[in-house]
Amino acid sequence: MPSYRYRDVYARVEIPLTERDWPSRRLTKAPLWVPVDLRDGNQALPEPMDPGRKRRFFELMVAMGYKEIEVGYPSASQTDFDFVRLIAESDIAPEDITIVVFTPARRDLIERTVDSIRGIPNQVVIHMYTATAPTWRDVVLGHPADELKELVLRGGRDVLALTDGMLNVRFEFSPEVFNLTEPDYVLDICDAMTTLWDATPGRPVILNLPATVEVASPNVYADQIEYMHKNLSRRDSVILSVHPHNDRGTGIACAELAVLAGAQRVEGCIFGNGERTGNVDIATLALNLHAQGIDPMVDFSDIDEIRRTVEHCNQLEVHPRHPYVGDLVHTAFSGTHQDAIRKGFAEHRDRAAAENRTEREIEWRVPYLPIDPADIGRNYDAVIRVNSQSGKGGIAYLLEAEYGIELPRRLQIDFARRVQECADTTGLEIDPPQLLKLFESAYLTPDTDDIELIDLESGSHDGTSRTDIRLRIDGVEHSGSYDVGPVEATARLLEEQHIGVEILSLHQSSLTSGNDSDALTLIEYRNSGGTHWAAGRDRSVLTASVRAVLSAALATAGTLTTSCTVADL
Repeated sequence: MPSYRYRDVYARVEIPLTERDWPSRRLTKAPLWVPVDLRDGNQALPEPMDPGRKRRFFELMVAMGYKEIEVGYPSASQTDFDFVRLIAESDIAPEDITIVVFTPARRDLIERTVDSIRGIPNQVVIHMYTATAPTWRDVVLGHPADELKELVLRGGRDVLALTDGMLNVRFEFSPEVFNLTEPDYVLDICDAMTTLWDATPGRPVILNLPATVEVASPNVYADQIEYMHKNLSRRDSVILSVHPHNDRGTGIACAELAVLAGAQRVEGCIFGNGERTGNVDIATLALNLHAQGIDPMVDFSDIDEIRRTVEHCNQLEVHPRHPYVGDLVHTAFSGTHQDAIRKGFAEHRDRAAAENRTEREIEWRVPYLPIDPADIGRNYDAVIRVNSQSGKGGIAYLLEAEYGIELPRRLQIDFARRVQECADTTGLEIDPPQLLKLFESAYLTPDTDDIELIDLESGSHDGTSRTDIRLRIDGVEHSGSYDVGPVEATARLLEEQHIGVEILSLHQSSLTSGNDSDALTLIEYRNSGGTHWAAGRDRSVLTASVRAVLSAALATAGTLTTSCTVADL
């Protein structure tokens, strides 16, 4: 790796801040979120959005509660220009939505941008940008620092002149690649722009400071933002905005630390689309606040519908591990995690009942789940899934959640071993129906003529239990009457036929499938081969108990097969 070819950020740009306040601050409220999916995100797509997709995305943002939306780059394409005109000539933008349009500092492009917004009744922000970092000045633009400053000011004067009389228009300036620009130079340009545009508290100017290419750890960006925050000449007339990218994978941290450092506004994309590795993900930022008890001021209560819309509009899939929205982010495969989650859910239910409140009202503290999936419209179906890494807690949770089967702890251990062997054999994930099939094949009586229940009558007389039972074993009927309950009577009749089953414990549960619910009896028994488990299922609790004993007898006789193959699943 030729690392010697690269200079660290401190060799590329001065970081003048020495006394910093941001490390001691806390996030207490949401900044102003500004989605730039329709402009910055759109220009990064292999296939930019057509008008229909742009409109659908815009309507999603409005429905979610965003109040300021960058809608396009009208001087760059006819599609963007036409979309801005659609906003001007229709009612798709509610009156409380601020419309942002993007333009370079070039007069002809500024004119085209101003033409696009004419007639829009909403508040409008014209967002002008110019790259200011040394490499961009020297290599891309070919202007020394003083000439570039004049180019920016000339663009600012054009914006001012061309919007004369448009009282609903405010201004935004971005020194592109701010994070690699000399701090005093960029401060001088920003102060010159707020003076030119006469920024006041009543009509503030937005100064947007992009980490256009992420080149340093987030603390460096926070220092740069705090330096501007403390040294801008008209700070009370400036909305300080940030626009991090994600080249180093730390865009989220850059934005959060920048807000601690004084930023009031964050530009980014929903789920982080954008050039190269993307813009900062303003969905993750918002839900990070939600997870800290802070209202994000945006509605993510149906995150899967939001994802479907974003994927359709961008024609890009969201990664299954993407924070909050990915298909697997609330899913545990690990046995220890599953056990902790299962116990956390149980404690949550018990605490809600003890406090006489709903589960949606009380404090969330289920292990391994930073937020309640229900907050974002998810259910608990996919929280625990089973593969070769899973343990007894997760397996037990799925059987109870999907089918109502409550496994005693020792049976959890026994069944988990069987599931583990099956997962190792097949190399596959095991879904709930497959899990139920494994349970049935391991513990429930199959359809067989080897041992068959013919008749069962049970009652009591003068406080004494009485059971009459008739079985067919290997085609021969056997019957008996016993002054005991059905379980012990069945065991005695089997023992008389030299099939020994010693019942150690019995547990009643249920098995729910669709609208049907059967009694399920789980027994722990001992035979010459050791201690085992069996189950019986029937509409009748008594018959289910007898069938459990017969399952044990079949296993003892060696006629119950529990091996696992891919075909079984």
